[in-house]
Amino acid sequence: MQWGFRWYGEGDTIPLTNIRQIPGMHGIVGTLLNKMPGDVWEISEINALKASIEKENLSLLGIESVAIHDAIKAGTEERDHYIDQYIQTIRNLAACDVHMICYSFKPIFGWAKTNLFYQNEDGSSSLLYDQAVVDDMEPSEMYTLIHSQSKGFKLPGWEEERLKKFQRLMATYEGVTQEILFDNLSYFLKRIIPVCEEVDVKMAIHPDDPPWEIFGLPRITKNLEDLKKIMAIVDSPYNGVTLCTGSLGADPENDMVEIVHGLKGRINFVHFRNVLFMGERKFKESAHLSTEGSLDMYAIMKALVEVGFDGVIRPDHGRTIWGEVAMPGYGLYDRAIGISYLQGLHEAVLKEQMQSRGTKGGESV
Repeated sequence: MQWGFRWYGEGDTIPLTNIRQIPGMHGIVGTLLNKMPGDVWEISEINALKASIEKENLSLLGIESVAIHDAIKAGTEERDHYIDQYIQTIRNLAACDVHMICYSFKPIFGWAKTNLFYQNEDGSSSLLYDQAVVDDMEPSEMYTLIHSQSKGFKLPGWEEERLKKFQRLMATYEGVTQEILFDNLSYFLKRIIPVCEEVDVKMAIHPDDPPWEIFGLPRITKNLEDLKKIMAIVDSPYNGVTLCTGSLGADPENDMVEIVHGLKGRINFVHFRNVLFMGERKFKESAHLSTEGSLDMYAIMKALVEVGFDGVIRPDHGRTIWGEVAMPGYGLYDRAIGISYLQGLHEAVLKEQMQSRGTKGGESV
């Protein structure tokens, strides 16, 4: 596995020098924050990002994310133009030796939480989602809620530019059902995956967060059934998944070990985090340890090893701890603890497998 860490560029509160000091770190999953959906990522901009990372002896392991324009997701008459733009970005990333793109195909709300700094008993804070809060809100109020808690950080997916055209976005998706959204994704993938195969760039679609419909907007990446259907659109390893354990795992009906095995060979990127169920469609993002949440992180790591996953894996949203001032979910300290735990699980699984093989070998003699 390639151990990665998400970094938001020169404006991030976490310097790359600190990330480099995390044991076993291979590199960064990065982005260009100045880019809006539909923009072409220019080679000069990508190389500048790469250079800023490589000067700290880290690698740019992939991009998270190259956002999809709403014209593509809603299937408007402009979609071919924006798909052409996206294809050019894919080619430009490949030219810069970047070979993985995480993306999502969600209408308007890429992710949603109702409390960005939920106070835990130990004094740390976590991201929390409560469907009961959402049920009492209008869609536009979600933007107000998120921005009121952002503490001045620019949160991806909640940019002020999108907020200004919120009503127009809602109108764009009027009448878009799950079936239509899936057909629009199919159209997009059939255009881009041949190019990805040509230039060796693997796509990794991110699941819904939370993995159910909100505000009546369709969701098509909620569970294993959804993801297998997407994989079948273009049967290619370049049409893959971001296995986000915290997004899919927020639904108790999603068996994460089953999902890992069901997506064997199609997991191109992993977000590894835990969640704690707190009620009906209510959960918080806990510390990474199995004992701190509702997911069996050892079993998930074991499943990843069993299916031969060797791609990029990173710790996902951590708590805010030790007085750190950082973007919600993206502080240094808890994610550094988290990745060390991931590495420990990985080492334990590998040694367990070696011991098992040795035992079996001894028995067979």
